[in-house]
Amino acid sequence: MADKSYKFLLDLRQKPGNNACADCGESDPEWTSWNLGVFLCEGCAGVHRSLGAHISKVKSIRLDKWEEDQLRLMESEGNIKCQEKYEQQVPPSYRRPCSTDVQVLKEQWIRAKYERLEFTNPEKQTYLSGRKEGYMWKRGKDNNKFQSRRFVLSETENTLKYYNKEDAKTPKATLKIDQINVTFVPDKIGNLNGLQITYDNEGSTRNLFLYTEEGKDIVDWYNAIRSAKLNILRVAFPGTDDEELISNLTRDFLKEGWLYKTGPNKGDAFKKRWFTLDNRKLMYYPDPLDPFPKGEVFLGYKNKGNAVREGVPPGFKTQGYPFTIKTPERNFVLSAEYEDEQSQWMEILKFVIEKPLTPQDSSTGGWTAGLHSK
Repeated sequence: MADKSYKFLLDLRQKPGNNACADCGESDPEWTSWNLGVFLCEGCAGVHRSLGAHISKVKSIRLDKWEEDQLRLMESEGNIKCQEKYEQQVPPSYRRPCSTDVQVLKEQWIRAKYERLEFTNPEKQTYLSGRKEGYMWKRGKDNNKFQSRRFVLSETENTLKYYNKEDAKTPKATLKIDQINVTFVPDKIGNLNGLQITYDNEGSTRNLFLYTEEGKDIVDWYNAIRSAKLNILRVAFPGTDDEELISNLTRDFLKEGWLYKTGPNKGDAFKKRWFTLDNRKLMYYPDPLDPFPKGEVFLGYKNKGNAVREGVPPGFKTQGYPFTIKTPERNFVLSAEYEDEQSQWMEILKFVIEKPLTPQDSSTGGWTAGLHSK
């Protein structure tokens, strides 16, 4: 029976929609929620198991014993049918996670679908209200300690404010929602719910590092910002398709990690720096959690004197696995500790440089300013 069950389930998995995890899209899922009738990857199956058997009953297609009625239920349901039921009213601004996304996004997506039933009961989607107030732990700019701070988001004012004191009348800072980026950085912060907000502060990138105690809270903040930003951009640019607006609500960093960097002169020594590649902007820091970068490099198109080359220019010191970024202004000589790191950085940097600039890239004001230039 076990071999027959396995073959039966493998055949079922070949049906349209079933050959990828119902929640994150990972290919060739080996697990199921048999009462929901869906195929799942191992990671999402673990989240389903934490929901409790009253919501989701998890089985392996290979390792577990199957009853006939369970197989028939799997046959009658399937990923597409289940998604049509539990994803009826997913907001356009809500980020649907993929297999490579951070765990908190995937877990809260699953809990929103099956546990909280957010996408069949829109009144539960409180992050769409255009206003949100609450507390997040924020890393101090000077003392490097995380402290609880009150945040207030207002779509009507296009602002995200935070206050240093409970009874403060004046915010410590006021950010424009349509000018900020938000991305999850759990490893960098050392917290599963770690979030980074970046924005322009008088010509330099400013970083805020945040987290909340509960995963739901940080994902709600993330989606509240995305929802407010979408509505603000719809008003500002009524002729722009929703699809284009949504694709630019938030962006993840293309790559981060430690590299060694020299100065502009041939005799300069290598210094260890944390690098962040954010679209066409390459930033470097003495510490990954610094509020401002030590330097920022704009990576233009290849036909404007931008390039990435293995090795160092003549006369420069060398160490490890070096490579050079050429820009019209100057050369940036970098070095990776390992060969595979060098290859990864060179590959992604070449990918960026070989892409033609968009109107958004060409504008110093970011994506919304790029829309103005059309």
